[in-house]
Amino acid sequence: MPETSAPSVTVRYFAAAKAALGVAEEIVALHDCGDVGALIDRAPVTARPVLARCSFLVDGVSTTERTTPLRAGGLVDVLPPFAGG
Repeated sequence: MPETSAPSVTVRYFAAAKAALGVAEEIVALHDCGDVGALIDRAPVTARPVLARCSFLVDGVSTTERTTPLRAGGLVDVLPPFAGG
């Protein structure tokens, strides 16, 4: 991965989110997304319906709130709904 001096967040995609984006992990500059909603909005149009149904672990804290802020150096796990129990 290329190094960047701009503040960024690591985003990891799982299951259907990974399939929709075509990547398992990416580094996203915070100027491109300051909160979970902006992270969804920057995704390709075809992936947005999947991401809109996901829950997110932002630095280990579960959220579905699109206004949850992201912090420099943070970690976001994107978790689609899982079938079964």
